[in-house]
Amino acid sequence: MIRRNFTKALLAAALGIPLLATAAVPVIEVYKSASCGCCEEWVKHLRASGLKVNTHDVDDTAAYRKKGGIPDELGSCHTGMVNGYALEGHVPASDIKRLLAEKPKAKGLAVPGMPLGSPGMEAPRKDAYDVLLVKADGRTAIYKHYN
Repeated sequence: MIRRNFTKALLAAALGIPLLATAAVPVIEVYKSASCGCCEEWVKHLRASGLKVNTHDVDDTAAYRKKGGIPDELGSCHTGMVNGYALEGHVPASDIKRLLAEKPKAKGLAVPGMPLGSPGMEAPRKDAYDVLLVKADGRTAIYKHYN
């Protein structure tokens, strides 16, 4: 009897853990141009890192950047939104996960431009770039530097 109940408990735990893990992963809503290939590569990077992503092809990505409070000078080719944060450009999945874990008072993260070597912009050459934390007051700070 004890062994049978133990087996049932193990089975329930085994079935329940993946459901809990799935429910805890937030969905990133990505607004991008339909013709942009690097945006799709960035989305693939996010999904390969275990993040959930919904994509939306839009005519004006700048409108979503503005909605997220990201200044135009930090603009790139796509904007993501997750848990009240904006993600502008080719932000690595590891930095998004860190942002969601730390929950700083900020508008989000930005990788201005389209630096070679950033996720979705893989190339033989890798440029150094910064992931910027866009603070609640609009100022920025380096969140992570990549060489």
